Amino acid sequence: MPRPLIPVLFLLAVTGCTSGGRQDNGASVPQDSLTAAIQRVEQQIMADPANAALYAERARLNEQRDSFALAEGDWERAIAAAPKDPSWYIGLGDLYFRMVQVEDAEERFRKAIEVDPNNVQAHLKLSELYLLKRLYTEAMAEANTALRIDVRNPRGYFLKGWIHMEAGDTVLAISSYQTAIEQDPDLYDAYIALGILHAAKRDPLALQYYNTATELRPRSVEAWYNKGIYLQELGQDSAAFACYDQIKAIDPRNAVAWYNTGYILLEHQRRVGEARSQFSRAISLLPTYPQAYYNRGLTYELEGRLDSALVDYQKALALAPGLDLAAQGMSRLQEKGVKVPRPQ
Repeated sequence: MPRPLIPVLFLLAVTGCTSGGRQDNGASVPQDSLTAAIQRVEQQIMADPANAALYAERARLNEQRDSFALAEGDWERAIAAAPKDPSWYIGLGDLYFRMVQVEDAEERFRKAIEVDPNNVQAHLKLSELYLLKRLYTEAMAEANTALRIDVRNPRGYFLKGWIHMEAGDTVLAISSYQTAIEQDPDLYDAYIALGILHAAKRDPLALQYYNTATELRPRSVEAWYNKGIYLQELGQDSAAFACYDQIKAIDPRNAVAWYNTGYILLEHQRRVGEARSQFSRAISLLPTYPQAYYNRGLTYELEGRLDSALVDYQKALALAPGLDLAAQGMSRLQEKGVKVPRPQ
């Protein structure tokens, strides 16, 4: 059978310079509630206009409603009210990082260190920023500085693990991540990282780490997905289906869960029609999903519905011109007598 296009593993990634890492999948705060909270803080500011913490609170609320310009102004007001407090520089640096103004973020984190050289959080923020810029030597230096100040800081060990993993030293990466969870048994990101590293070796410990991650964050799509991929690669189809069903329950519009279910049905169980329905569902949720079009086209080809296969292969290539398997599929169809239009 021609090869289906396999799913891929979610890789560890940090979505912002936050000392706590990613948050669980959950509902956002309603806009009405944010507006009411901002109005309450504004009344407090009127009564106490020199209170830097109030400007910082309003900045965070404005960030939650994506009012970044207003948030920036409030962080600047907090800094003006209390320029010797590193927290306000860190808050503004986080905002700039979120806005992908990396140089501005670095400047604010450095300013926080200038104000307080022993501020662990500022050193960790700078370490993470350097890590994302692939400045590994600088990232490690900042993480080590943070750990000299606070030898039990779990985030410092987590960042060292990430740096080692990026450098390809999995032994040291695992050691650092394990130290991180020794310091904080609830450090979700470290369990995900350990799961990824052990899964790459087909080490059964991967499942234990993923299980802990799902216990810590039962609504984490990432954790259920990585666990599902691991089980899928071991051929434990029913257990993998259960993981993808969890994702569908958490996020019914998650196209990837439907795609992966279809992949198992097609590749492992040869249930071609059922697989196609899963790929079709993925496409309906994400119409720009080239891999789903390719795999659905493959189900049509396997059943001899060659014109339908051609349509899907063409769509896959239109969305992803470098998708070699789709190009190979069109070549097979041409060999089978299907008239394949020439590229425009």
